[in-house]
Amino acid sequence: MERKTFTIGKKEVKVPLLQGGMGVGISLGGLAGAVAKEGAVGIISAAHPGYREPDFYQNPIEANKRAIHSEMKKARAIAPDGIIGFNIMVAMNHYEEYVREIVKAGADIIVSGAGLPADLPAYTKDSGVAIAPIVSTEKSAKVILKYWDRKYKCTADLLVIEGPWAGGHLGFHPDQLSTFTRESYDEEVRKILAVVRKYEEKYGHKIPVVLAGGIRNHDDYVHAMSLGVDGIQVATRFVTTVECDADERYKNAYIRANKEDIEIVKSPVGMPGRAIHNALMDKVASSVRVPAVRCLNCIHTCNPATTPYCITDALIHAAKGELDEALLFCGGMAYEADHIGTVKEVIDSFRFFED
Repeated sequence: MERKTFTIGKKEVKVPLLQGGMGVGISLGGLAGAVAKEGAVGIISAAHPGYREPDFYQNPIEANKRAIHSEMKKARAIAPDGIIGFNIMVAMNHYEEYVREIVKAGADIIVSGAGLPADLPAYTKDSGVAIAPIVSTEKSAKVILKYWDRKYKCTADLLVIEGPWAGGHLGFHPDQLSTFTRESYDEEVRKILAVVRKYEEKYGHKIPVVLAGGIRNHDDYVHAMSLGVDGIQVATRFVTTVECDADERYKNAYIRANKEDIEIVKSPVGMPGRAIHNALMDKVASSVRVPAVRCLNCIHTCNPATTPYCITDALIHAAKGELDEALLFCGGMAYEADHIGTVKEVIDSFRFFED
């Protein structure tokens, strides 16, 4: 295959891969730095990176701010010249505050989803930090690019298309997840690309597009590129690596998972998500409410009085390997994992520049 690279700001992405952001504590500085060192784009999750700070439950905002800097510093030490950024959910409270802290930390790019990042350009203006919305449908691409164009007279520096086989929170209505086929979603990708081309022409520069969701091997990469995208986003494959920041028990949950263990769950954020079935999901299915350790007021779509469980607590349990109490987010093909490898092995397995 012809060597295809793209740029983010003034930096060349030598390997056309963006590592997906995984929180809480799954993709921090260790994983992001290792990915960036290999020439791809490493992404730190901004979902409570400070969960290990001693004052996290007393002062979560400041703990997270400190961790944004420390995890960025860790990643930069691993990959001094690499491309390193953050993924941040629009659904988070204090979104603007965290974005501005990410800018101060020296990120190259901010990727934002779990809602449309309508005012992200205002928070990054004149910073030189690239901005990349995550979209899943032609409609969402039209909405965000039109809004940025009209209100901020700018467009995306990169766009992530996240398909229905992705892990974690999904940008679809539950009924869409069952109706999309591989072929019909390919057509959706082409429609999104047509929207992007309109803004490329208006602003006179390339907007790289990467495709995410169930991409696990060379054939998937070749197929993605045949649709006209510029690269791929991969997350699940990096969980079962030595460099992943999660506990080994979390990694091994992927290796033990069977296809039938992976299901669509209702997240307290108000969006469907994909996860590995476990004891927590049994409790939720039985209408057993799991009280929060302490409400951190972290997601503006969550009602502490009625939520079946605290998503922050559940994701922290996951990162710590406390599997029965965890929300084990994963991609649609997580059951294919069969060993703990390295970041380099994962990237090499895609054979990016081979036929």
